[in-house]
Amino acid sequence: MTDLFDTSTKDRPDAPRPLADRLRPKTLGEVIGQEQVLGPEAPLGVMLAAGSMGSLIFWGPPGVGKTTIARLLADETDLHFVQISAIFTGMPDLRKVFEAAKHRRANGQGTLLFVDEIHRFNKAQQDGFLPHMEDGTILLVGATTENPSFELNAAVLSRAQVLVLTRLTLADLERLAQRAERELGRELPLTGPAREALLEMADGDGRALLNLIEQVAAWKTDKKLTPDALGSRLMKRAVNYDKGGDEHYNLISALHKSVRGSDPDAALYWMARMLTGGEDPRFLARRITRMAVEDIGLADPQAHRVCLDAWETYERLGSPEGELALAQAVTYLALAPKSNAAYVAFKAAMAAAKKTGSEPPPKHILNAPTSLMQDQGYGDGYAYDHDAPDGFSGQTYFPDGMKRGVYYLPVERGFERELKKRTDYFANLRRKRHS
Repeated sequence: MTDLFDTSTKDRPDAPRPLADRLRPKTLGEVIGQEQVLGPEAPLGVMLAAGSMGSLIFWGPPGVGKTTIARLLADETDLHFVQISAIFTGMPDLRKVFEAAKHRRANGQGTLLFVDEIHRFNKAQQDGFLPHMEDGTILLVGATTENPSFELNAAVLSRAQVLVLTRLTLADLERLAQRAERELGRELPLTGPAREALLEMADGDGRALLNLIEQVAAWKTDKKLTPDALGSRLMKRAVNYDKGGDEHYNLISALHKSVRGSDPDAALYWMARMLTGGEDPRFLARRITRMAVEDIGLADPQAHRVCLDAWETYERLGSPEGELALAQAVTYLALAPKSNAAYVAFKAAMAAAKKTGSEPPPKHILNAPTSLMQDQGYGDGYAYDHDAPDGFSGQTYFPDGMKRGVYYLPVERGFERELKKRTDYFANLRRKRHS
């Protein structure tokens, strides 16, 4: 009977095999890239040298070798390799996998269970791995493109080491292209710039590059193709961007920090990356407005208005013209003076409000519309600031017995430089009134 979960059997030699499959490394030493994981002093290198392998989670983008490395680890450790995908596997299938692994263990052979897209398993399914990991029935190697901290149970993470696999560099992709040419027995019909364009189209994905190379190698041409000719024959690969996943949050973080760091060029680049990935411009409009109130604040009160105007302009014009208004707002924010003083002050005031609970205001600043409230002293001693010679009474407005809080500390930048003069002025007057 055929084991549906046993992918260790060899393909029939007469079956056509894609280039990516034909070039699959036979040993870990043939893997291109990922030295931070595979090197002699890197985690896997150290584990293999010590002969002690634990469960692993490979976290990285598509096409960087997660499946290949898992398969080769099984070869290196003499474990039976079983591969499943969380997309197509349910609890009955998992029970069959675990039962087969128990039989192998009883016969003296361990099982390396490779779970692709492991983050797609729900909590109950992930919990199902735990007893079999703990008793040694399986050595789990999971692969995910999503942040394990958010997508995997803490119990699974505590029993596995997370290894981060990175996008292949252009140098890595060039090595892979040369390996493909040796396998094909001929060079690709591309000029130097066209070859560079092909590598960039792969966007760090080795499998995508080999698929592109396979298409190019099949073309019948008697001259080398230029970048324009290449682009007309190949559709550019879609960028790696998931509006609900890690890339979404990574890129908005990059945009926000570029604005905060006063770098308009980087800010425009990350905004463009998000838009080309299909991000909703309205999301960007909301986020840049948040940047204005959080990181610029009263250092440039106009920044908030610029963002709202850009948002309204986008709503009236739509794409792509309206996106220019958002780009102008991002540029303005990046070059505006920065201050988070109001943001910090508000957080400090919120913390103080939670700490003091329901302390009432002092009676002298309470209105007294009834005689009973007048009898209770409401409004007694209130000093009307407009009656003071300098328009400032210096009275206390915090609850009785509460130490005066100082939350807003304006910075010496932009309009807040003027506000700092004002807060210092009133602080000096207050000290005089109470001295």
